[in-house]
Amino acid sequence: MFKLYRNLKPFAFSAAAVVLLVFLQTLSELYLPTLMADIVDTGIVKGDIDYIIRIGGLMLLVAGIGTVCSVMASFLSSKTATGFGTILRRKIFARVESFSLQEFNHFGTATLITRTTNDINQLQTVTFMIMRMMIMAPIMCIGGIIMAISKDRPLSLVIVAVIPVIAIVIGFTMSKAIPLFKLMQLKIDKLNLVLRENLTGIRVIRAFNRIEKEKARFEDANADLTENAIKVNKIMAALMPVMMLVMNLTIIGIIWFGSIRIDHGDMQVGSLMAFIQYAMQIMISLVIFSMMFIMVPRASASAVRINEVLETVPVITDAEKSASPGTKKGLLEFRDVTFSFPGAEQPALSNISFTARPGETTAIIGGTGSGKTALVSLIPRFYDVDRGSVLVDGMDVREMPQSSLRAKIGFVPQKAVLFTGTVTDNIRYGKADATAEEVRHAAATAQALEFIEGMKEGFDAVIEQGGINVSGGQKQRLAIARALVRRPEIYIFDDSFSALDFKTDARLRGALKKDTAEA
Repeated sequence: MFKLYRNLKPFAFSAAAVVLLVFLQTLSELYLPTLMADIVDTGIVKGDIDYIIRIGGLMLLVAGIGTVCSVMASFLSSKTATGFGTILRRKIFARVESFSLQEFNHFGTATLITRTTNDINQLQTVTFMIMRMMIMAPIMCIGGIIMAISKDRPLSLVIVAVIPVIAIVIGFTMSKAIPLFKLMQLKIDKLNLVLRENLTGIRVIRAFNRIEKEKARFEDANADLTENAIKVNKIMAALMPVMMLVMNLTIIGIIWFGSIRIDHGDMQVGSLMAFIQYAMQIMISLVIFSMMFIMVPRASASAVRINEVLETVPVITDAEKSASPGTKKGLLEFRDVTFSFPGAEQPALSNISFTARPGETTAIIGGTGSGKTALVSLIPRFYDVDRGSVLVDGMDVREMPQSSLRAKIGFVPQKAVLFTGTVTDNIRYGKADATAEEVRHAAATAQALEFIEGMKEGFDAVIEQGGINVSGGQKQRLAIARALVRRPEIYIFDDSFSALDFKTDARLRGALKKDTAEA
């Protein structure tokens, strides 16, 4: 957690202000019982109305100052914690965007979503609690002990006797609750994984009539999380009544021994009332400590998961010194390339060599699982080769900046992916500054113009998340248009015509020959 708290530097002033405001708020709360004792012992006992009014007015002023400090501290704490969460989300997103497919496969989508949302929310909440409660609790505890001793030293032995009991209760609760809190994040990951697979694969689930099976699978994950949460909540639910019982017994003990001291003339009624309030403040501060010690381990588990993402160094990075590109444009060459997926026993590709020149169409043919997608994934450097080299324009792709390399490539993946937005937005994803005419030409070449103009809003028609409101063939054609609009040097079509009918396929291939003649 301390590593992540370095991100609080932009909020150093706010954090310092919170410490000061909480200190003032706590002092005001510690001062009020003493003023109340003075009103009882001096004003009420002696019947001095003016003194009661004067000290009562001072109490209102002190309470007002404490309230203002509390409101300002809460505002600044909330602002700081929210800003802290914003910074972490930004950093995680930036780090994940730099990951290669190897890192994505290592973490998995479900856990990356959980770490970016739930884990950061945990840290954000704990940060707010630390700034508001963790600072206040020790000041109130120490201040309460000092003020209680100042009121009556012998009676303070009651508090001394109670503190070990409270410590045992808190220690026992922590030993039971902390392991369960750590498990919560893993179980949330599992639930997110099941939910995401069900939402994305709903068509397959229905097609194979597996709805009941998936319901049972979700119920298992949900019940597992619920069972863990119930165990934690039972422990936490038991803590407060036990603490209240200890507090009430403590007050009974204070009143019992305090009344004896009042009867002997060693203590006044107002001082006893103030002492009871100080005892309550001390025990409440200990309860706050116990809550924080339970929340912090769960946040620490989240911090470890967040740090794991932030400290993961992408396998694929830009070279420190980039070489000068060759004079040829659109030249692709594989030289004795061998590649294997991380953890695989056998290489997916072995000793592959070929050259694809501008104006040529090179087909990679093979059976299912023969490594066709793996081969084309090496060109935009989604993975790095184990041996050999992949050259674009005469330069090893590992020596080129990734942005420059991918700017030369128009990539159409095996599974067409569309984004939320209009048809124009999706085509312009390939070239942000493409004109309306360029967008229209790319759509026409991809044989997408007919169905786009058939939509009510045409190019302004909205594509839903994942392209669920268009067919598989329409998605493929829009993905092809997205690659065509950028006019790259190299086009990569990874089984991108599989959802097209024969007639559309033939027209598309004929149109592509004209548009890709120089690539």
